[in-house]
Amino acid sequence: MKQSGLEPDVKAYASMLCLLCNAGKSDLALEFYKEMVQKEIVLDMNLYKLLLKCLARCGRIDAVHLVADDIIQVSEIPEQDAYASVLKSFCISGRITEALELIRYLKNKSINLDPESFEILVKGLCRADRISDALEILDIMKKRTVADEKIHGLIINGYLRRNDVSKALEVFQSIKKLGLLPTISTYTELMQHLFGYGEFQKATELYNEMLENGLAFDSVAITAMIAGHVRQNHVSEAGEVFKSMKEKGIKATPKCYTIFMKELSKLSKTDEIIKVLNEMQASDISIGDDIYLWVISYLEKKDELKKVEIVKEMQKACKLYPQGETPTSDISSRHELSMRLKAKDVEQFRVDSLKSFSKDDLEEICRILLSSMDWDLKHEALEKCSVQFTPKLVVEILRNCRVHGGAALHFFSWVGKQAGYSHTSDTYNMAIKISGCGKDFEHMRNLFYEMKRKGCLITSDTWTSMIMQYGRIGLTEIALRNFREMKAGGHTPTGNTYKYLIISLCGQKGRKVDEAVRTFQEMIQVGCIPDKELVETYFGCLCEAGKLLDARNCVESLCKVGFPIPLTYSLHCRALCRAGRLKEALALADKVGGERQTLDHYTYGSLVHGLLQKGQLEEALAKIESMKEIWSNDGRGGADLDRRAAPPISRQDHLGRCSGSRMRPQPTILYISPARKASSWWQTESTKNGGADWFLGGDANYRWCRLVATLRGGDAGPICSGGGGTVVYGALPVVVWSFASRCDVEE
Repeated sequence: MKQSGLEPDVKAYASMLCLLCNAGKSDLALEFYKEMVQKEIVLDMNLYKLLLKCLARCGRIDAVHLVADDIIQVSEIPEQDAYASVLKSFCISGRITEALELIRYLKNKSINLDPESFEILVKGLCRADRISDALEILDIMKKRTVADEKIHGLIINGYLRRNDVSKALEVFQSIKKLGLLPTISTYTELMQHLFGYGEFQKATELYNEMLENGLAFDSVAITAMIAGHVRQNHVSEAGEVFKSMKEKGIKATPKCYTIFMKELSKLSKTDEIIKVLNEMQASDISIGDDIYLWVISYLEKKDELKKVEIVKEMQKACKLYPQGETPTSDISSRHELSMRLKAKDVEQFRVDSLKSFSKDDLEEICRILLSSMDWDLKHEALEKCSVQFTPKLVVEILRNCRVHGGAALHFFSWVGKQAGYSHTSDTYNMAIKISGCGKDFEHMRNLFYEMKRKGCLITSDTWTSMIMQYGRIGLTEIALRNFREMKAGGHTPTGNTYKYLIISLCGQKGRKVDEAVRTFQEMIQVGCIPDKELVETYFGCLCEAGKLLDARNCVESLCKVGFPIPLTYSLHCRALCRAGRLKEALALADKVGGERQTLDHYTYGSLVHGLLQKGQLEEALAKIESMKEIWSNDGRGGADLDRRAAPPISRQDHLGRCSGSRMRPQPTILYISPARKASSWWQTESTKNGGADWFLGGDANYRWCRLVATLRGGDAGPICSGGGGTVVYGALPVVVWSFASRCDVEE
């Protein structure tokens, strides 16, 4: 523009500055701003605010103060308003330290901020999880008698972000004691969390309290109540609340209907979902393709093919009849709808809904994709094939070829351009998983954005796949960011989402123990029960990091939600032993009480293992003897020890190293598996030579090496503790250690 001799005007500069700020280009935006100042172009307050947010978000604190000075001096805007905008930009950008420094600066200059500025600060502090600082601001506002229900509502929101419902309820009660009426949003947030924790009665009491106080209901509050009823399987009551919503003159939004249907899907209420779709069309609610695609995908997973056909016909009808022109409110009336739809299209819908794929088609495409390294040759072969592609077939092809990621993703791109075919959420999810496994995270993210552009339903599985792939290689910061985006977008994390995120946070690479603890607590509070793999990994991480209090709290939480008590304590005990915290592991059994004997059966192996690692041979042998006695009293005998509680062992090929041709082994154990050959050989030799003592006499080195060599080549089996003695499974590691400590063994 300048090269052509035209001088940019105010509007051109303002447009450029706005575009640069929205794109996060703070350096260029600042340069344009300085040029505008030189040309004496005055910005309006909205553009100033946009620039301040951009600079604060990018960490240009000095530039923020520079712009603030210009706002006061050049634009002659009152200091109070200018600094309020600066404060808001800091809080929105998460720059809480700078926000508090600004407050101190204003206090020293005796510049008083209005209640709205304090509200902005409290909101920023709560979002940054600095509730203690927010409470101090609240106390200051109380002294000035400017603390209202909105400020208290922000504190409640902060506690709910922490999933600390009890503290949130305490603040809620304090609002009423002050004679203030909580806002509708505060009631709604509390109800949503209480429903999430299964506190249906308390949430219902809040809803009734809202009715008594005469608060003006909105669709969000009523939707929360509907979702709560459905979770309790009170579908008819949910319907009544929905009707009352219309009676109050509140129009349900598409999001309200969508939440209703998703809650119904959790109970497999497919008929009710169809009724809700009918209700949406009868109420002239615009139903987007994303809703139809989600319903169709859900019904296909349930193998409800007839209902899939109905929904597809409904979708077709929406395109034929503009909103409000449908001739009948009963969309499921198949005869009238089919008369209006083109017969060929209806038939095609029926064929597509029933079509799966043949094994021959699957094998043919997989053979093409694996036939060559040259994509051009594969592309030519694909163009010649006559296979009719469906989303289910594409998912299977991607799954079978996922090891060959490049070929699979090329095929995904190619098939998406074929006439009569379009990708679904399932095909995109599989492609995202393949991209992540190949560490092509840029392509993975591009696929995610492509899903959004094409109107495919972003599900919890989509987010889970991305979180898992980032976390798998230690990119836990990005995994956490995706997790927050997922929740901010209204998607509910599943048990698998929590599992893969926590496992990645507990990994050696990218470990974030505090985040793992917070996420695990959130998982328990929302009602997701972890599996054994997750609990074992989580305990291991906590014990290695020295977070023993969190580990004990985890035990209590798991027991409350019904996780088996013996399994919980055994996993805790194993983690303590592996982390070298034998004292805590031994003390753990004393706290179990009536479950002590059962727990011993589970933790015996771990404790023996831990004792041996510490060189406490006598204590380990005593533990084995005590267990043999307990189990023989139970009528099960010593042979059950290995099958029920053999310690987890890994092979090491030496007992330890020292100088010289002969050695005295260190107090470590040769971790080897019992072997049938060794059992047979030892038992025969023991009987022939009059007991186990023959092993220590004469050429002990030869017999020792013979035993070890035999053990290395065999399958798992018993080792006899002596000639004709009791067969003790699981005692082998102790016996081997015992012999090793009593003999001089050549390495």
